[in-house]
Amino acid sequence: MSRFFLTILAFTLVMNLFAQDSTTYYPNQSKANAKRDRMNNMLRMEEEGNLIFNKQNVFGIRLASDGYGISFEKGKFKTPRRTLLYEFELNEKHSPKEHHISAQSDGFDFSSVVPYKLNNFYEFKAAIGQQILIGGKGNKNGVAVTALYAGGLTLGMLKPYYLDISNGITGAGNRQTYAQLASDTTVGDEIAGASGFLVGWGNLTIKPGVNAKQAMRFDYGRLNQTVAAIEVGLTEEFFTGKMPIMYKVPGSQFFFNAYVSILFGNRK
Repeated sequence: MSRFFLTILAFTLVMNLFAQDSTTYYPNQSKANAKRDRMNNMLRMEEEGNLIFNKQNVFGIRLASDGYGISFEKGKFKTPRRTLLYEFELNEKHSPKEHHISAQSDGFDFSSVVPYKLNNFYEFKAAIGQQILIGGKGNKNGVAVTALYAGGLTLGMLKPYYLDISNGITGAGNRQTYAQLASDTTVGDEIAGASGFLVGWGNLTIKPGVNAKQAMRFDYGRLNQTVAAIEVGLTEEFFTGKMPIMYKVPGSQFFFNAYVSILFGNRK
């Protein structure tokens, strides 16, 4: 009889230990199953061409017909077809007349200048717009096609383009713009090179404006939570005053350009 009770007791202990082990491992198995279910759900939505998320953060590198820049975009999901966008850009614009030449011809000096450049033209843009889904990915290797439009405010900044001047007779040096150099009658002054990015910010001229853009985006990211896209489009900008870039070339208030951006980011 005692052996029977000992057998029952041992069996009970083994079952309790098994139950404890099952309880110990169950949460991990549950998390793994939940993660697998989420991944399968994302793949299913992608195969159906849907982009379902709460928000997205997208960074971009932008190359335009009149310059280049970087961008940041914050998107908020509204419907499976529409996303509200908040966009920010920092760009540098160039004149089509710009070209670099060597400041010296001795074969050893690598400094260069842009002949007759008057100002560096930078701009900060803030805009609000919408992204509209035109065609879903169709499958996990497809491309989602969206149309975008946005409009907002622009802060235009003109920084004088300074030159390092060296006098071949006296050895003295100074800094001047092309406009100042053109009216300088000092004998022996020569251009040694451009003064650099850090020079001229104390003489910055700021002019506000407005902007608009229309674009198409091609998102080839494998999963919905990843943004990997190429965007092509057109932008229009109008400033409250003329924005001169080159010496003796009339500045413009209206700018129109085409651009392409490489975008990367994530959705949550």
